[in-house]
Amino acid sequence: MALPQAKADTTEARLAGLTLPEGAGWGRAAREDALSRLTAMGLPGRRDEYWRFTDPSSLNAPEPAPAAVFEAHEAPIWDGVDRLKVIFVDGVFDAAASDPLEMTGLEIERLSDAMTRDIHWAKDLYGKLETRGQTPVERPFAALNTAFATDGLVIRATGRAERPVAIVYLHGSETSDAILHHLVKVEEGAELTLLETGPAAARFNEAMEVDVADGGTFHHVRTQGRDHERRAATHAFARLGTESVYKSFTLTVNGRLTRNEQVVEFTGDDAVAHVAGACVGDGRDLHHDDTVFVTHDALACESRQVFKKVLRNGATGVFQGKILVKQGAQKTDGYQISQSLLLDEDSQFLAKPELEIYADDVACSHGSTSGAIDRDSLFYLRSRGVPEAEATDLLTLSFLAEALAEIEDAALAEELQIRLGEWLARRR
Repeated sequence: MALPQAKADTTEARLAGLTLPEGAGWGRAAREDALSRLTAMGLPGRRDEYWRFTDPSSLNAPEPAPAAVFEAHEAPIWDGVDRLKVIFVDGVFDAAASDPLEMTGLEIERLSDAMTRDIHWAKDLYGKLETRGQTPVERPFAALNTAFATDGLVIRATGRAERPVAIVYLHGSETSDAILHHLVKVEEGAELTLLETGPAAARFNEAMEVDVADGGTFHHVRTQGRDHERRAATHAFARLGTESVYKSFTLTVNGRLTRNEQVVEFTGDDAVAHVAGACVGDGRDLHHDDTVFVTHDALACESRQVFKKVLRNGATGVFQGKILVKQGAQKTDGYQISQSLLLDEDSQFLAKPELEIYADDVACSHGSTSGAIDRDSLFYLRSRGVPEAEATDLLTLSFLAEALAEIEDAALAEELQIRLGEWLARRR
């Protein structure tokens, strides 16, 4: 079926300024396939079901809108964590500032290097989970990423990684337009923690494909913040084997537009996937969208989606979450909650929770609420001498606690809670 003319014109204009990265072999073939799929589906518009709450025009534009580089005065997060640090500046790998790409229990290299070899495990993963994630919901920006990503990391955990891998994204140019693609393969019984932080670019498109084998464990903690004017579309595609674990948490502050998509597929029995996020938004220009799709296609698997958003001064928060339980996926335990705390009457929270179930022996639930600060709790704190602004911050942190509790590492969760408290104090 032919694309509507407006969508075809938008797609053509966006692609006119892009060129497929040089290279041959399997990398070139995967990129050409992704470009073909993108051309067929077209870039999204507000009439697309999963984009009706979020305007994609700034992501569709041929050139990114300028974003002033934000000078932060606090120390970079995770500085106190023993980690392997990898730095990208406006989407370009900075070898001099990064640690050597070596660690016990881990193989790590750049995507651009992996694609130069005819025989590499990445060949069987690059673009594969992204392609699977296009059904039943099209994700055009993920296909664009697979086609045009210039670099990224290729990570294979062969045992228990002795320390986390931390990807630090730095923004240096007001007109940077970065596209990065990461591959993560967690072998049977292996374990890896991946940290991400930083604004990355004026406009950022990221895709991550994560394949967790039987008994493997993958922990992902991400912070998006600092730059007020950045725009980003990120995608994580995960495939889980038997008795595997996938846990991902994202904290988002600031930014004009942030769209985070998570697509999780259970292919092995008794696996666990927790996807969580917290957002604190201040300002009419802030728009934050979490879109999650979890497919249960195996026995006795557990999924949790926990999202909390604190919004004020006209900020907008969006949550779209779906749990699909396929026929035969008995003993599924699926839980989904999305909640917002609106600190004024100008902000809004838009939610679309969904369950689609084709098995009869399951326990699935979803809920979505939106409300203001509890006046009784606020009065209780103020009656004991706590100033109103501090009391509001305490209740806000309490509201976000359920999402932060999804982080497996207590030290990482505590660090994020401290940073949230500092951010709230600065914004009083």
